[in-house]
Amino acid sequence: MMTSVTERQIITIDGPAASGKSSVARGVADALELPFVSSGLLYRAATYLALRENINPGDEEAVLELLKKHDIELIAIPIEPNRVSCDDQDISAALHTDDVDANVSALAVLPGLRHWINDRLREVKGSFVVEGRDMGAVVFPEASHKFYLTASAAVRAQRRVSEREADLASIEAALKNRDEKDKKQLAPASDAKQICTDKLSLDEVIQALLREIKVTA
Repeated sequence: MMTSVTERQIITIDGPAASGKSSVARGVADALELPFVSSGLLYRAATYLALRENINPGDEEAVLELLKKHDIELIAIPIEPNRVSCDDQDISAALHTDDVDANVSALAVLPGLRHWINDRLREVKGSFVVEGRDMGAVVFPEASHKFYLTASAAVRAQRRVSEREADLASIEAALKNRDEKDKKQLAPASDAKQICTDKLSLDEVIQALLREIKVTA
């Protein structure tokens, strides 16, 4: 492990949807024996609850009122996948569906929801690896290491097609649409190390980040 007991280390990994940031963040976190924090799961949890309760995902007031009624917790433990519990029930398996994919951007742009989620993330103690869209630029500007992963929409769609019921063309179109909706959140931090993952394997990306962390630690 590269982090000392007394030194807090926050590593941010940002990028567009399906750029590989979640898998890379998990790999880096496991290598460093740190918790992995997925900011996107909190947005997905809010989206899932809104859809379940037939609330318009774009209705900020209704969404925030809904969240007040439930105890939502992001569980991040070293080596284990992130889980989300709602009122002590694990809802993790319900957060990665086509319906959630199609609606999560409508919630992600709500200032009140983003503020609520960012506050929850800032409450995380100790060292960790966190992935999202503006983790390095907005949520953790003090992060010790910042990375921004990019990949073409075609490559990202190919990576995601095995996880969804939709076809490749539909997934690519949906990713481009989501990029446009998420545009304000997709600007990398000025001091982030940018890495294009189009021609790199998952392990190659993880090793590139680990080398950077070791050199600059």
